[in-house]
Order: sequence, then C-alpha cells, then structure tokens
Amino acid sequence: MKKKSLSYTFFVLIHIIIGLVIFILPFLSKIYALVIPIVGLSIVIRNQNQNNEVIYVAAYLVGVEVFLRMTGGNFNNEYIKFLVIFFMIIGMFYSNFSIRSFLYIVFLLLLIPGILMAASVEDLNFDVKKAIIFNLSGLFCLAIASMYMFKKRLLFSELQNILITLGLPIISTVVYLFLYNPSVKDVVRGTQSNFETSGGFGPNQVSTILGLGMFIFFSQLVLFSKSKREIILNIVLLIFISYRAIATFSRGGVITGVVMILCILLVFFSFSNERGRRKIALVFLLAGILGVGIWSYTSLQTYGLIEKRYANQDAKGRIKKDRLGGREAVIDTDLKLFLDNPILGAGVGIGKEERKESLGQAVAAHNEISRLLSEHGLFGIFSFLILLFVPFALYINNRQHIYFFSFFLFWLLTINHAALRIAAPAFVYALCLLSVQIKIPEETEN
Repeated sequence: MKKKSLSYTFFVLIHIIIGLVIFILPFLSKIYALVIPIVGLSIVIRNQNQNNEVIYVAAYLVGVEVFLRMTGGNFNNEYIKFLVIFFMIIGMFYSNFSIRSFLYIVFLLLLIPGILMAASVEDLNFDVKKAIIFNLSGLFCLAIASMYMFKKRLLFSELQNILITLGLPIISTVVYLFLYNPSVKDVVRGTQSNFETSGGFGPNQVSTILGLGMFIFFSQLVLFSKSKREIILNIVLLIFISYRAIATFSRGGVITGVVMILCILLVFFSFSNERGRRKIALVFLLAGILGVGIWSYTSLQTYGLIEKRYANQDAKGRIKKDRLGGREAVIDTDLKLFLDNPILGAGVGIGKEERKESLGQAVAAHNEISRLLSEHGLFGIFSFLILLFVPFALYINNRQHIYFFSFFLFWLLTINHAALRIAAPAFVYALCLLSVQIKIPEETEN
C-alpha cells in the first residue's frame, strides 16, 4: 500500500514539474506533444493492448489537450482528437470490438447527407474540407472511441486508474495557470470570461477540463485515499483546481463539475445501507463546507465579481439581457436553419456562414445539439437519439458502473455550452459504455 501511495505522489510531483518546466521553456510543449503518442504507442505495442493500454493513452491525451493548446504545443486544433481516434483503431486491431457497436457506424452514416449538402455549396469562400474537419472531428472521435469501449470489461479500480491518468495533466495545467497569472486580483475587472486567469486560452475549454478535474480528484479523495498523506494531497489538489476553475469566470465547466460530484454522492447514497448513508451525509456536509470556503476565497480575490457573474450581472450589478453569453442568438440561428432545411439540414459548417450574414460575424456553434439540428436536419435528430439512448440500454445490465450518470451528464452538459471543441466530452461519453465490475466475481464451486 505504501508503494502505491508513493507511486501516486510521485506522478503528481512529476506533473507539477512538467507545468513548471514548460512555463519556463515553452518550446518544450511541442516536444511533449510528440513524446506522448510515441511513448504511448510503444507501450501499446509492447503489451499488445492486453490490459486496454489504448484507453490509458487516450485518457492521458484527453487530459493534456488544453494544456498543450494553451502552451502552443498542439500542431493543430484537432491534433488530440485524431490521436485518440488513431489509438482506438489500434486497440480494435489488437482487441477487436463488439459487433453490437454497429449503431455507432449507423451514427456515422447519418452524418453523410450533411457532408454532401456542404460539398454542394458553390461559395468560393467556403472551405468544405476545413468545415468538415472542424465540425465533425469531435463526433468521429466519439463514435470510434465508443465502438472500441462498447461493453469492454474493466474493474472499477481500473476505471479509476484511467481517470487518474486523465487527471494528471490537469495538475500541470493548474500549475501553469498559477505561474501565468499568480494574482487573480490584478486582472479581474469585469464579469466576462477571463482569458488572463485561463492561461491566455479559451476560458470555456479551460473551465471544462478543470471541472472534470474537480470530479476526478474528489472521487479519488473519497474512494481511493488510503493514507493521511493521500487525503491531504487530494484535498489540496481539489482546492486548487476548483479555485482556478471558478476564477476563469466561465460557468459551464464549474457547474458541470459540481453536478458530477452531486450525482456520484446521490448514487452512493441510493446504493448504501443505513450506516453507509450516514457516512455519505457526512462527506456531503464536509464537501459543502469545503465548497463554501473555496467560493468565499474566490469572491475575496475577485472583489465579489464572481458572485455577480453567476447571478448574470455586470460589474455594476445590472442584470444582463443575455443569460448565455451570446449563445441564444447562435441557437436561434440554428433553429431557423433547421426549419428551413428540416430533412437534410443546411450542411456541415453552413451554420457558421449563416451567422456571418445574420449576426455580422462568423460565430461557431457552442451547442452540439442545435448544430446537429441545423446542419443535419432529421438525420441529425436520429444521430442524437442514438447517442442519447444507447448508453442507457447498456446501463440496464451494468449497474456496477457507478460513474455512469456523472459521465453521461458531463457529456450532455458540456456539448450544450462548449460543443465538442475538445476531446474530453467525446472520450468521457465512450467511458459510459464500459462494462464495469466492482470486483472480480468468485468462481462457483462444483
């Protein structure tokens, strides 16, 4: 047990150092982005994916994506999604995949009419290839990952190790954020999303990955902290990640992280006996106290502006007309496009071009659901229904997957405020499809 504890602490320390070194020497971010898939591929090939190594490599890639993008390490915006797809295909080569996952092939086929509609556009300024890659890379990543993980058997402890693998690069991200912006007080002037507190990168994406980090280290704290040192370490990580998530002034990721934590506590409560429920009630109380403490400190550091942000007010306390940061206008445009093209949709990427005319600027959709409606029409509705109902069909016989609802809600909430801009929601959705066992069932005696 001590060896395991030292190992966990060691990896945390390594990723603190990675965040520090790349802040000092930014060019190393590119090298880091190259080393990860090379090392990951060597591990997968050496072990022939006998222990689902591709999931661990993909999890690490998902966790490091935002860090690489804010430090200039990504070779393009879809780099991580393509790598996740690559490793999932490698996994299928070694470990095969369930024939029942054909529904995700159907899902991909349903996207074809939207592609054909986009290809028929004669506008010379419209780059079809770029539009398809930008808008569909996340959906392709989701479908391929889902095909590999469909009913793949894992122990719950292995699933937690996958989450920790995903969470370690988030530690590097938080270290970088503190170095990039040591004092939140010095840069907060209003209630809008803050790029300074987000490492110079998109607050929405930073908030999303940090919100996921909140859940990862909360679950590690509650379920897998076996020593006082691990308890203290996980509390510290949870506090720092939560603080920097709130300080981005982007609400979506923080709210999603809190919902995931509340969801897992409710699942624990519903499956526990009376004694267990008393313990969970205590955990809930302590988590509430910790949350109030983090929020109060953040409020002090932001001169109370963070409270106005979540109350949808500007710096002077006036209620903003637009509650979703401009997303209402985007969703409205998508709905109009759907009504004009209800069967085949307007075509992949056309929504962005339409907003250039109606809103005066080419704004990409933040809501994946409304984008599917507007650009894929009826086929988009069918594709979304596949994504919505297949996980629940599997969960009926997969009740030991206690993270299921938290994962599903992360995907559903994230695609409503950040679409599939990063690989995290696509990957976490695929984790819903795993067949999880709390422990290996004992052999029946003859």
